Amino acid sequence: MKIRSATIADYDSLVALDTIAAGDPERRDHIRAWIETGCCYVAETDKSVGAYGVLAYHFFGNGFIEMVMVGAQFRRQGLGMALVEHFKSICATPKIFTSTNQSNRQMQQLLSGAGFHTSGYIDNLDENDPEIVFCFRAA
Repeated sequence: MKIRSATIADYDSLVALDTIAAGDPERRDHIRAWIETGCCYVAETDKSVGAYGVLAYHFFGNGFIEMVMVGAQFRRQGLGMALVEHFKSICATPKIFTSTNQSNRQMQQLLSGAGFHTSGYIDNLDENDPEIVFCFRAA
């Protein structure tokens, strides 16, 4: 497995593996913007892009993992964890945050396994599915 910065040549692969992008032009625009601003990374296996993630610094000046998306056929292979660990290793701030819906148990398990701790909740983003905020503090 290899993690590298995404390039515009990866755009179609990222859209194809993203479960929301097919029906959401706004998500496709986000993917293009993440690539163009250099905050998007891909995880490759055997030269295939299997996952992507986004690390930004818009959350009160801290690192924030804005997205981790693993293609359906690449799940349970460690790509999501590899991206999160990569972000922890390159984050320019001592704290890194992320969030996921309360219904997303797989992401919660991944974050727990990566050493993240619950930091709070945000209601009213998605109806009846609070957002859980997580934090990791570098040693």
